Amino acid sequence: MSWSLNIGRIAGTAVRVHITFILFLGWIFAASWATGGPAAAWQGLAFMLLLFACVVAHEFGHIFTARAFGVSTPDVTLLPIGGVARLERIPEEPWEEFLVAIAGPLVNVAIAIVLVLLAGAHLDSSDLRAVESPHASMIDRLAAVNLFLAVFNMIPAFPMDGGRVLRALLASRMGYVRATEIAAFIGQGVAFALGFAGLFWNPLLIFIAIFVYLAASSEAHLVAIRAMSHGVPVSVAMMTQFATLAPGAHVDEAVQTLLSTNQSEFPVIDVAGRPIGLLGRSGLIRALKELGPDARVADAMSSPVPTIAQRRCLEDAFRMLQEKSAPAVAVVDAAGRLVGLVTSETVGEMLMLHQALPKGARLGPWTRPTRV
Repeated sequence: MSWSLNIGRIAGTAVRVHITFILFLGWIFAASWATGGPAAAWQGLAFMLLLFACVVAHEFGHIFTARAFGVSTPDVTLLPIGGVARLERIPEEPWEEFLVAIAGPLVNVAIAIVLVLLAGAHLDSSDLRAVESPHASMIDRLAAVNLFLAVFNMIPAFPMDGGRVLRALLASRMGYVRATEIAAFIGQGVAFALGFAGLFWNPLLIFIAIFVYLAASSEAHLVAIRAMSHGVPVSVAMMTQFATLAPGAHVDEAVQTLLSTNQSEFPVIDVAGRPIGLLGRSGLIRALKELGPDARVADAMSSPVPTIAQRRCLEDAFRMLQEKSAPAVAVVDAAGRLVGLVTSETVGEMLMLHQALPKGARLGPWTRPTRV
């Protein structure tokens, strides 16, 4: 995730802190200082750090459960609204996704139980209302907030864990795509309800509502792409008309190529036609500013570029785009020569065409189901 700082690794997973989280801590510290002085400021900061340690534990509940099903976890990012663990993929077996989703809230419940049994915390709903008060017991507040996090995350709306639990339960009775559509629709309804409540009570709910709505829409979009690309040969869906760059070419030549095409990503190939790197628009502009127009493309390109054989499926190429966070995947023949490109933009265009088909109609390898 951009604008985030890597602060270390836990069990092989990078832990990142988004810049907005650091600003949020600064705001909490300043607000507490203004209302209660330095002692309140340091106590408020300590409570927020403990709270987000619980959020990290929540995310690692997901991470360790996902690893049990062979899903790797590159990183987790702390945000002002919580944590986001980036899994390379979500298990599509309903019971596996159910266990991965429920693991996070169970960690919060376990933390609350430990605080009650070992630290003597007392659970009271008033602790939630006094969560910002330095006069309330920190242990009591921490136990109450952990239970609140467990309940809040079980709301049946993406990206909360409850949305994934709901999808897992629905997917056991219907298709994965249909289950996602229903879960996303419910999530969007929850978002509207939160936004409406925010107009009368807490404006923060409006921000959460926007986040939930966009996340639900994004989840439905990603699942629709995976369903559309399943079983489709990458050779019939790849982009075949594109400009390439030579590693020895100057950056100013690449600029001319950029201006004469509508491409945003340019594969860099060697003399044998094999892809050795990728140079995007942003990388090209950065190289022009930092290295100058006489720099070589080889010095500005990103390498290596993800590759996939032309006999593979589009679903595999799309998974590579996600897992590698790559702007493009190079399609190669048996000799390793570049024959096509798959980008997020081309996949999105294919999805729009697929959704525009009348029910029961066929276009190339795609057929629009009669029931959607």
